[in-house]
Amino acid sequence: MIRILVAHDMRMIRSALIALLEREPDFKVVAEAGSGDRVLPLALEHTPDVAIIDLGLPCAGGVAVGTCLRERIPECAVLVTIGPLDPVVLRQALDARFDGYLPKSASPSQLAEAVRKVAAGQRAVDPQVALAAWDGLGSPLTERELEVLQRAAEGAGVPEIAETLHLSRGTVRNYLTTVVSKLKARNRLDAVRIAASAGWLRADGWRRDPARRHDSPV
Repeated sequence: MIRILVAHDMRMIRSALIALLEREPDFKVVAEAGSGDRVLPLALEHTPDVAIIDLGLPCAGGVAVGTCLRERIPECAVLVTIGPLDPVVLRQALDARFDGYLPKSASPSQLAEAVRKVAAGQRAVDPQVALAAWDGLGSPLTERELEVLQRAAEGAGVPEIAETLHLSRGTVRNYLTTVVSKLKARNRLDAVRIAASAGWLRADGWRRDPARRHDSPV
């Protein structure tokens, strides 16, 4: 019997997911969580074999929750559900090297197969997720947005960035706000961290990304 913990913030979806899982004769859902802060306490209490974690969990992102779970209970396999396939969140999830990745559009049979795979110590990566990962390797930022963020990463303030790039201060602030929004960052510093870890910023200063093909006009 494979013991499963299900973590999803939407009760209706969570209930439907549990109902699907419990149709399988070798599955037993031992715990459910509606927020990220409940996952670890429930996992410690119920010792599941597999934790199915939605990456959009509130009170702690799914990536952080899954990472913590793997550190504290390494014998529990982590299978994450992703949707929509946001390139930044996807990169963070892949960097965490979880046991399995499924889009929310996966069929019940795909879900059951993935659970059995990760419970057996195998990896389960849906082809749709793998393709999205391949396509999402580039930055979601335009060239100008990356340039502004690069200057900010080098320690330049808004006035200096505006002067260097011949932009108004308001325009620079707008670019930085857009960058934070696109990267789903908490603030400007977090945006720099995300972009740097993804390899979109250069340690030796700004230069054009030759892979960029569809930058928005400035």
